[in-house]
Amino acid sequence: MTLFETGPIIMTPGIRELISEGPYELDIVQRCLERHTEGDWGQLCDDDRQLNQDSLKEEKEKGFTYRNLFSSYDTELGRIYIITECDRSVTTILTPSEYR
Repeated sequence: MTLFETGPIIMTPGIRELISEGPYELDIVQRCLERHTEGDWGQLCDDDRQLNQDSLKEEKEKGFTYRNLFSSYDTELGRIYIITECDRSVTTILTPSEYR
């Protein structure tokens, strides 16, 4: 069940390179995105998990939020980050080296 709007899904060059390897790699990235939209934030500390939960609660109660949603997943392909902007206008899938 999707807990929030994602907006368009953007993949960085690093992720596009990973999924170009084949369907197995694409499945891994898609599963990370599914986990993200279901509120499974992956390998985050408790404080970061709580920030995501607070953001969803604020959005539900007020209709808006000032916080991005962030997830981090350790996969067979390496670590994958997913960030949904606070206005839910876009979700970006990226590698740690592309995070700025």
